[in-house]
Formats: sequence, C-alpha cells, structure tokens
Amino acid sequence: MARPSESPAPPRVSAPDIPPHLSDVSAARNADLLAARLDLAGTVDLAYASLEQCVLAADADGIDLIGATILDVDIPDIRVASLSLRNAGIRRLRVSGGRIGTLDLSSARIDELELRDLRVDYLNLGGAKGTDVLFTGCTIRTLDMPQAELTRVRFDDCRSDEVDPRGLRATDVDLRGLDAIAFVDANGLRGTTLTTFQVQHLAPTLAAGVGIQVKD
Repeated sequence: MARPSESPAPPRVSAPDIPPHLSDVSAARNADLLAARLDLAGTVDLAYASLEQCVLAADADGIDLIGATILDVDIPDIRVASLSLRNAGIRRLRVSGGRIGTLDLSSARIDELELRDLRVDYLNLGGAKGTDVLFTGCTIRTLDMPQAELTRVRFDDCRSDEVDPRGLRATDVDLRGLDAIAFVDANGLRGTTLTTFQVQHLAPTLAAGVGIQVKD
C-alpha cells in the first residue's frame, strides 16, 4: 500500500548556486549580470535586469528590481528602506539577516525563495504566484497576501502584527510557525494549516465571518 503523502507538504528550497569566483560590477537598469558581486548603496535602479549566480551586498535607501529576472541570487545582511521585486521572476533567491522597510513582491512569480532572520516592516505578496517559500526566524510587522496563489509555503519561528490573507489561494501553506497578533480575514485562510491554539485565537474572527454573534 502506498504511504500517504505528508500534509502540508514542506517547501522544496535549496541554496542558490553561487560560483567561487565573482566579478565586482555596478548596478544598471536592464543589466545582464552573471556570476557577479554588487555592492549597493543609495537609490539603485536594477529594473528589468537579469541577475544569475550573483551576490548582493546592500545598505541602501531603495533598490528597484521591478520586472527583474532573479536566478540563484544570495542577499546577506541587507539594510534597505525599500526593496521592490514587483512583477519579478524569481528562482532560488535567499535573503538572510538584516532589515527591510518595505519588501514588495506583488505579482511576482516565485519558485524557491528563502527569507531568514529578517525584520520587515511591510511585506506585500499581493497577486504573487509563489511555490516553495520558506520563512525562518522573521519578524514581519504587516504581511499582506491579497489574491496571492501560494503552494508549499512554511513559516518557522516567525512573528507578525497583522496578516491580510483576503483572496489567498493556498495549497500546503503551513502557518503553524507564524505567531500573528491579528488576521484581517479568517475566510482567506482556507487551505492553510494552523495549530489548535491559533484556531482558538481566531474564533471571534471565524464566528464573525459566518455571521455568528458571540455574547457571554
């Protein structure tokens, strides 16, 4: 007899494939970069660029990667007020350590993303299509996921003040490791996995969603 598949299925995330020798290059809009190291500061325009097997060091005001193609990229110890990956195509991106004011992944196409030990004030996944995403040790003040389509996503030892899952389409999305103060809409959590404690905490929101009036 076949063994039942694990549910929720864990994300399949691997480390970016970074070569041992990298060339130091400068950022530019529409750049085509391979095996490069970038040291980013100030306001950086990398919109519609292609980054493959790259390492980014960032202490910047803003980094524009709108519409970029990201393949095997590592970003350690980031410090940036705004990082925009809106409409980007992402495959194997790891961001580890540091702080981001606004991380915009809206409408991005994501295949293997790891966010580790990050502090993020605002994370926008609105309309994103993400597969194999792992959050570990992250503090995310506001997490917005409206109309996102997420598959094999897991949170480990993460915290958030507010989560907005309205319109979320979730498959194997494991929220048990996300300590959230508030979920804006419990109806958007269909398809996710929660602990018993989380469900008890959500009870008033769940009741309101189905029209139940609760009084003692």
